[in-house]
Amino acid sequence: MAKGSKRYRASAAKVDPDRKFALAEAMKVALESGPAKFDETVELAVRLGVDPRQADQNVRGTCQLPHGTGKTVRVLVFAKGEKLREAEEAGADFAGGDDLATKITSENWLDFDKAIATPDMMGVVGKLGKVLGPRGLMPNPKVGTVTMDVAKAVRELKAGKVEYRVEKAGIVHVPIGKRSFGAEKLLDNANAVLDSLARAKPASAKGNYFRSISVATTMGVGVKIDPLTARAAA
Repeated sequence: MAKGSKRYRASAAKVDPDRKFALAEAMKVALESGPAKFDETVELAVRLGVDPRQADQNVRGTCQLPHGTGKTVRVLVFAKGEKLREAEEAGADFAGGDDLATKITSENWLDFDKAIATPDMMGVVGKLGKVLGPRGLMPNPKVGTVTMDVAKAVRELKAGKVEYRVEKAGIVHVPIGKRSFGAEKLLDNANAVLDSLARAKPASAKGNYFRSISVATTMGVGVKIDPLTARAAA
């Protein structure tokens, strides 16, 4: 049975699988693993002490990363009238109404990363649920993508606003930037995510909220973090 690439095995050999590092140290260890031939994404994985099957413990939210994600985000806005102009001036890559909805349904066009809609356009957007929903592209008021302030929403997404949602196993995966950011900027982004998750703690969640935390590059091994050292865990 394959045990990963030669580079992965070499990286794994440098990390004690039973050791939990302080957050700042874990970030450095993760970056010290042999880099791939591309600028890898660095991801934070947090296992929360919640039961996602309970509606009041289905943790979901957004976080503005101080240093962005390092990724160019293509934003589509469903709007009309003055809001259409505001979206375009704010930097939306695509903006429209029925024309964009038709293009999505007839051409299976999905060349965008995030979608925003004004409330008065949800009648049109709602019909796209079966296409956009499974891909995580459906505008949602809970994460600020159904709003009349389309200019602000566009700017935030372009600047590095990320969305998170707890999975069935109680784990949240959040990208916190690129390897090229360096440890200091990645640490700032990681702390922003942990702070956001702490604020999103359900009142009904009992016991330790941050059960386990790890950080890893796209091709690297996960480095365990001591939850007690995470700034937001206090």
